[in-house]
Amino acid sequence: DRGASWTLISDALTRDEDRLLSPVMGRVWSIDAPWDLLAMSMYGTITNLEESPLDQNLLYAGTDDGLIQVSEDGGVTWREAGRPSGLPDHFYVNDLTADRFDRNTVYAVIDLHKAGDFRPLVYKSTNAGKSWQSISSDLPERHIVWRLVQDTVKPELMFVGTEFGIFVTLDAGQSWLKLQGGVPNIPFRDLVIQERENDLVGASFGRGFYVLDDYTPLREISAESLAKPAQIFAPRKAWWYLPREVLGGSKKAAQGAAFFTADNPPFGAVFTYFLRDSVQTALSARQTREKELAAEGEDTPYPGWDELRREELEDPAAVVLTVRNSDGAVVRQLNAPASAGLHRLAWDLRHATLRSETDGKLDANTAGPLAAPGTYTAELSQRIDGVTTALAGPVTVEVERLHKRGSESLAPAALESFHLELAAFSDQVSDANASLKDNRFRLDQIKAALQRSVDGDPQLYATAVDLKKRLDELAEQMQGNRRRSRYNDAEPVSVAYRLGVVSSGANRSTYGPTAMHREQYELAVAQMANIQRDLAVIVNEELPALEVLLDLAGVPWTRGRAVR
Repeated sequence: DRGASWTLISDALTRDEDRLLSPVMGRVWSIDAPWDLLAMSMYGTITNLEESPLDQNLLYAGTDDGLIQVSEDGGVTWREAGRPSGLPDHFYVNDLTADRFDRNTVYAVIDLHKAGDFRPLVYKSTNAGKSWQSISSDLPERHIVWRLVQDTVKPELMFVGTEFGIFVTLDAGQSWLKLQGGVPNIPFRDLVIQERENDLVGASFGRGFYVLDDYTPLREISAESLAKPAQIFAPRKAWWYLPREVLGGSKKAAQGAAFFTADNPPFGAVFTYFLRDSVQTALSARQTREKELAAEGEDTPYPGWDELRREELEDPAAVVLTVRNSDGAVVRQLNAPASAGLHRLAWDLRHATLRSETDGKLDANTAGPLAAPGTYTAELSQRIDGVTTALAGPVTVEVERLHKRGSESLAPAALESFHLELAAFSDQVSDANASLKDNRFRLDQIKAALQRSVDGDPQLYATAVDLKKRLDELAEQMQGNRRRSRYNDAEPVSVAYRLGVVSSGANRSTYGPTAMHREQYELAVAQMANIQRDLAVIVNEELPALEVLLDLAGVPWTRGRAVR
């Protein structure tokens, strides 16, 4: 009845010893000695109680005075379990964990640090506690173990929280690996598995708790898979929504340092992959070989100037994650970490951007419109000196809507279609702006060259001035008048303003564009068509014609002209 009343199901399961009669530092002390008992639990306490998930009548109880008790009839009768070999009469039971898959298997975590023994002590019994064998194996020395949890799918996959971090075993305790990825070297006193999300949560001693999101790739790892050059693991479902923007632009906003915040899991589809070896260029491969030779005391002579030049010209090596939709079309390519080991990379559920490239430094991971819910695939490849080869995959990821509202103007697929149309138009605007910037700069160069030229016709300078003014007027139609904008004057509406209205509204909601957004979009498209027509005449006809005359007149070379 939810704790409203209780029924006794055992006699005393501890040794029921008087702690004041227990030896301390080799002898029993007077009652007048300076005892420090207020901060301690009462000695002779049941420290752990565990019910088998396979049999509600199979109960285990562990104590702080060296006993493990077992009941197989729901507490009617109890028996003392066998003692793990090598332990003293008295020990502390930190944890008891009944196996999720085998009724008679149970795990015990023992603690002897109060007796000066800091060994990791983890035991397994396959006969309901009658006998035990150690599975501490290669856990480091002086790593007290506090807690053990078992995976819900793979019996051999278990985690332990220790005095200095969290460890995982893939083979039921034959070997252990320390979890890295930001886990500090501090005591983890409790572990729990969030079964719906397959997250591992570790509560630390004094530092809050940490979450390992979606540890399911550990179920797929094996000695065989680790021998492959690469492996990409099946991701969990990705929820489709728009993340809320943080008020104030940062995690804490204006709340001050005392306001607690923590990172959310990465938004979108999170992919986990393994690389057996780092992806290397000729330079890094040579340096790796030289490091090994140097460690052995061998010579490391330079490879020759031709080889060094080849290293200088080589394109940087990279690992690329390619996301495709159900039709096989590429949606996004993401640059991924290329070093050996396990890595994670999140696709933010967005298409690639096709904005114009102006400086060769555009972030390759810059995102475009939000992709629609559906089925996608991802594969891993490596690019070495410009040549791309497959590494692993593909794996499938399902993208599913998080919220399903009653009133929507567009279905997700139609919304994606509009966003792609809007993105394509934004690309045109970006291209036109880049062209305006470049060609206005070209004309500034021409004017400067003509001013110091001794052969140029003055009419050429007048033509350059006229073309520059016309480009400036087109730029104003594209971007607005900065002077009038500073004075908050009602200037003619620019393409950039209309596009900003549409983008800020349509791209920040999964509801879909309103009638006003569509109207502004159509007006911007019509306005842009006139600008593109006039820009094409200047850039493709009039400016090249001027540059031909500059060449004939012997005017110094400027950007965009053919090499003489």
